[in-house]
Amino acid sequence: MSKKEVKKVVLAYSGGLDTSVILKWLQDEYNAEVITFTADLGQGEEVEPAREKALAMGIKPENIFILDIREEFVKDYVFPMFRANAIYEGEYLLGTSIARPLISKKQIEIAHKMGADAVSHGATGKGNDQVRFELGYLGLDSEITVIAPWREWDLNSREKLLSYASEHGITIDKKHLDENGNPAVSPYSMDANLLHISYEGLSLEDPNAEPEEAMWLWSVSPENAPDKAEYITIGYKNGDPISINDEEMSPATILKTLNEYGNKHGIGRIDIVENRYVGMKARGCYETPGGTIMLKGHRAIESITLDREAAHLKDELMPKYAKLIYQGYWFSPEREMLQASIDATQKNVEGTVKLKLYKGNVTVVGRESSKSLFSEAHSTFEEDEVYNQKDAEGFIRLNALRFIIAGQTQNKK
Repeated sequence: MSKKEVKKVVLAYSGGLDTSVILKWLQDEYNAEVITFTADLGQGEEVEPAREKALAMGIKPENIFILDIREEFVKDYVFPMFRANAIYEGEYLLGTSIARPLISKKQIEIAHKMGADAVSHGATGKGNDQVRFELGYLGLDSEITVIAPWREWDLNSREKLLSYASEHGITIDKKHLDENGNPAVSPYSMDANLLHISYEGLSLEDPNAEPEEAMWLWSVSPENAPDKAEYITIGYKNGDPISINDEEMSPATILKTLNEYGNKHGIGRIDIVENRYVGMKARGCYETPGGTIMLKGHRAIESITLDREAAHLKDELMPKYAKLIYQGYWFSPEREMLQASIDATQKNVEGTVKLKLYKGNVTVVGRESSKSLFSEAHSTFEEDEVYNQKDAEGFIRLNALRFIIAGQTQNKK
């Protein structure tokens, strides 16, 4: 489609600088009717002001969608990912990556409901999010038109965006001001949801520069965390957490509560250089307090309920699964195939895990399950009546048979 052919476009809209400029730009460049979608993913900021901002930009009330999707986000996206113990490149818990497919899904649903022929996002042409959004769009509607302003316009800096906003009378929240009281560049590019908050850009672009303590918005530093450890117990069923300290909670409430514990004890900070899908390396800092606790707990309950070979195969599949999510392939048949395999392993992953939280650390101190495969009778170092230690000799020799044959053959030469 050409610009003139786009009649309605659904914009992923936060009400911040980038998407506010994009809203006006879409109206002018495409002469299109704009529908805004603002997702409440538990980012910790009020989302309703986006409605007033959109109205001020001339958006019809019926074209403004603000949806609370926190429960769906945790139940249908975060929890399935954590069943896989997914970590990208050994450290990243995929907090931004896992939110994008849900946003894409909601945009497509709104487009179908409102008869829109296009969708738009505010991701830049350098990052992963453009791929994640657009693979989601096209995976759900192959005919939809995708508008990515950062790949079209020349507003390629925060200063140019602020100038454009000023020229067109776009109101920008004055969260960051220069010495004259004018809106200024935010210290970092940040993204937040119920699973994590991320920081990129400016001083972090030097991978050898330690981030300033004031950057971290959620958690106390481990040094300033309480001097007394705190114990919590997480209950699991079918691989998902269902309770904290014997109190059953909804998925979003569980993650929110674990975030509170993690932030209090300085848990979940990481500073990494990751390999972006588009080719370059990028440095990012992340706070994933509840997710860090949840991952530790899940691996602990799996340790007593999963068969050895199932557990090992699952660990072999995990890097591929994590890479698919990082690169935006949530709606792909291969991710769904892996998910079905992972979920099949979780039917007996239930019980409780006791965790000790102390100054940035999560330590497993207990795990219990009615489906436990742990046999004290077999594993004890004391005398037992169920295991014949002499059986180990034949077991070892059979496993060494290929070495024995190879050694005998080589000795004849």
